[in-house]
Amino acid sequence: MRLSGKNVLILGAYGFIGAAVTRSLRVEGAQVSAFVRSGATGARVLPDVTVVQGDLRACLRPEDWIAALSGIDCVVNCAGALQDGPADDLEAAHHTAIAALGKACEQCDIAVVQISAIGATADAGTDFMRTKAAGDAALGACAIPLWVFRPGLVIGQSDYGGTALLRMLAAVPLLQPVAYPKTPVQCVGMPDLCHAVSAAVAKELPQGAYDLVEDEPAPLSEVLEETRRWMGFPPARVTIHMPAFLTASVAACADALGWLGWRSPLRRNALTLIAEGVVGNPAPYQTASGQSLETLPEIYAGLTCAREHRLSARMALLMPLVVAVLSVFWVLSGVFGLFGLSQAAAVLTNAGWGVGMATTSVLFWSLIDIALGLAILWRPWAARACLAQCGVALFYLLAASFAVPDLWLDSLGPLTKILPAIVLPLVAWPLLQSR
Repeated sequence: MRLSGKNVLILGAYGFIGAAVTRSLRVEGAQVSAFVRSGATGARVLPDVTVVQGDLRACLRPEDWIAALSGIDCVVNCAGALQDGPADDLEAAHHTAIAALGKACEQCDIAVVQISAIGATADAGTDFMRTKAAGDAALGACAIPLWVFRPGLVIGQSDYGGTALLRMLAAVPLLQPVAYPKTPVQCVGMPDLCHAVSAAVAKELPQGAYDLVEDEPAPLSEVLEETRRWMGFPPARVTIHMPAFLTASVAACADALGWLGWRSPLRRNALTLIAEGVVGNPAPYQTASGQSLETLPEIYAGLTCAREHRLSARMALLMPLVVAVLSVFWVLSGVFGLFGLSQAAAVLTNAGWGVGMATTSVLFWSLIDIALGLAILWRPWAARACLAQCGVALFYLLAASFAVPDLWLDSLGPLTKILPAIVLPLVAWPLLQSR
């Protein structure tokens, strides 16, 4: 194996690109360590890899990197964030931390492979691209062996970011919504990206900056059609071109949700990047490596699309609706309880409860309902909020069956309606698992 004896540290190792690169390098014989923000997630996603827990936002000086770099021959930076938010700082993650990494690698004589982005320039239209360019430049100023790869739209077996958005849009039944249908896009398959990284780590590729893209761009509408065909969905009967004002409104909503921790692929930076196109120059990499990258049809021909991929795309499409329904349901349930306090308490007093206890109980559980409806909107709590909703709904069902069994015979079926309130959070819970 050509990478036997190589010790490689991968930043962002459980991400979409990072996980694929980690597994590829291990197959090639490299000894891989994973630098990840969450040690628990790293151990779950990459169970056979040495995990180094660290946060790029806290590694802003060269000395912050020295311990992690001990015994390392090469660092592969697959880490990145789309937009600033509660858990993301683009300037720190893309520039300051990477500049410090470059200086530390210079001191320790360690090579760096940087996964950047097409369009990363100092005067780019998004802070994502500007900070990526700043990180590239900082590494270029260091006396280290350096390879900078700028991949196009990365297509892999799993999905995340742009790939997830493609599959979600392809999953829309009957219709095909598309913004910027004529935007040119060049893709790259994950195997080709991993092969390029392996070649750099093995020093079989000359140092330099390379765009990793297929030879010719295709309009975004054709990329969507190809994705829909690969996933086995019927052709769309109607294609809807989203007007600019609607696209901007969607981005604004996604940005607002971003501050609640939701990393939507529809945020402003993502849509701006799509609008500008994903186009690079394949010639330098072709010259250096002696080969062209696979075209999109060839990429999809090498990937397996099974039932779980279609199910994942459909459920990702439904997840915002499911979360919104659960939030509205629980908030309104609590609000109705507060506004109908006396009527709701009367149900309990008629069953023999004291007025004070009945009123206190309705008031308490109405506030719990509202809290659960709001909690699911905060992304870090959402999955646990689903389990709490399920538990509380089950408690309501059992408690009401014991205290007021006559409600089972009520013509409006109040207890029967609790059953969907138990099941829907259980449907949402796996959708909210990260990685």
